[in-house]
Amino acid sequence: MATMADVARSAGVSVATVSHVLNGTRPVLPHTRQAVLDAMEELGYTPNTLARSLVTSRTRSIGLAVSAISNPYFTEILQGVEAAALEHGYSLLIADPHDDPGHERKVVQLLHERRVDGMIVAPSADPRELLAYLGRHKVPTVLLDRVVDTPAVGATRFDQVCADSAEPMARLVTHLAGLGHRRIGLVAGLSGLSTTSERLTGYRDGLAAAGLTHDDGLVVHGDSESAGAEQATAALLSLASPPTALVTANNAMTMGALRSLGDHGLSVPDDIALCCFDDFAWADLFSPRLTAIAQPSRDIGAQAVRVLLDRLASPDRPARTVRLPCAFVHRTSCGCAEQPTRPGRSAARSAPPRSEQPEGTAGPSTSHSPEHPLTSVKGTVS
Repeated sequence: MATMADVARSAGVSVATVSHVLNGTRPVLPHTRQAVLDAMEELGYTPNTLARSLVTSRTRSIGLAVSAISNPYFTEILQGVEAAALEHGYSLLIADPHDDPGHERKVVQLLHERRVDGMIVAPSADPRELLAYLGRHKVPTVLLDRVVDTPAVGATRFDQVCADSAEPMARLVTHLAGLGHRRIGLVAGLSGLSTTSERLTGYRDGLAAAGLTHDDGLVVHGDSESAGAEQATAALLSLASPPTALVTANNAMTMGALRSLGDHGLSVPDDIALCCFDDFAWADLFSPRLTAIAQPSRDIGAQAVRVLLDRLASPDRPARTVRLPCAFVHRTSCGCAEQPTRPGRSAARSAPPRSEQPEGTAGPSTSHSPEHPLTSVKGTVS
């Protein structure tokens, strides 16, 4: 079995230079680095990561804790995290907290005991135990997708990466209002999640921008799941004056809402218009095709890795929150007559962050008028 000394002799460099190439501990000239990599390939050299971690106190591994890994949204985030981690020489350990605060605390502790260098976590609706554990053990952590309120003075502040939620939701509501709808229902997510509260805010802002009065009876909670959304949609349809348009707050709830509408014999958009938050690869295959907000899921995952690596490099830097813009994908479930064209992947996948500010500071002011500064894309996102 080839050793580091064998690689150094073959490449004509010192063992220290080979070590710097492997560990990234010092800049190495490109041609020298390539010579080391070529020698490693030729000799079949495999670095001993366990021995390296004992020397450096780093495992070059990242723990990822996200619920509903089967959800296409989180699956794409996972792909972004994995690609960015691999690009920077990190492996990934994955756990599913199942959106349960107690289980969340346990799986994060297990990842920590595996000596991951840092963690990326999508917190549950009640992350108090999670945040207390991470803060007590000073675990470098990036909170993903769901942000937490500014903690009390003296508490640990965490880096956060997520997409915009309020403004894109307002865009869906004002779009439906612009088509003449006056009773617009919302199937909201699980109470306690920041994404739920922000999308509720966007819903109210969209109504206000369109000159419509908010009606609590038109807001139901599907608990971010298909089955819950099916029941919640049925409740809306049972009203004496049901909505003429419906907005669902994530892709799982869109499935439940569609099932409920079908069970009630309603056709989209002839009987009721539908817009959804979250796009997915097969949304363009439904009949009608789904008008949706596409989140930059892969970019969210990749950005979370970059923020975590910045934290590992500079442990004392101020915490920051990065928000990435979404794209409005205009199809036909909203009731628009025109047939959208079919460009490539949504701009939401590659747009730069809309805001990046220290945690706890106010972001730029926004207006939820019908003319939102939101990327608009016609056609499929697949």
